[in-house]
Amino acid sequence: AAELKHSRVAMLATTGYIVQGSGIHFPGMLSHDVSFESLSGMKPLDAWAAVPDAGKAQILLTIFIAEMISEAKGDHYTKGGSLPTIVFPPIDFSGVNAETMSKKQDSELNNGRLAMIAIMSFICANNVPGSVPALIGNPAF
Repeated sequence: AAELKHSRVAMLATTGYIVQGSGIHFPGMLSHDVSFESLSGMKPLDAWAAVPDAGKAQILLTIFIAEMISEAKGDHYTKGGSLPTIVFPPIDFSGVNAETMSKKQDSELNNGRLAMIAIMSFICANNVPGSVPALIGNPAF
């Protein structure tokens, strides 16, 4: 269950890193003196440092609330409860064949494992030049 949760976070992080590294950004201003465009031109850790403290607090509070809600539901997944879901809006999978569902869940977990490797590679390439040969020369790193 923890691996699945971390896999989903890694998939979101990898997607976000690729989108940000591609120069895609929201229009407008993040705050009165920081534009989304200026953050898009920075490396991700530098962009995080440039986010105003109030913005960081909002992000962390949102994550905290989402964690509290998912962890407080009924029986915890480590004690026999159902696995956490991060689907908005919730999708009804009751009509899906059990074998197909198992195959899809295995695919999600495998993709998540790859995303964990990818985001760690991105972080290494960002912080240690030349550490990931496939990413040498890529302007996002």
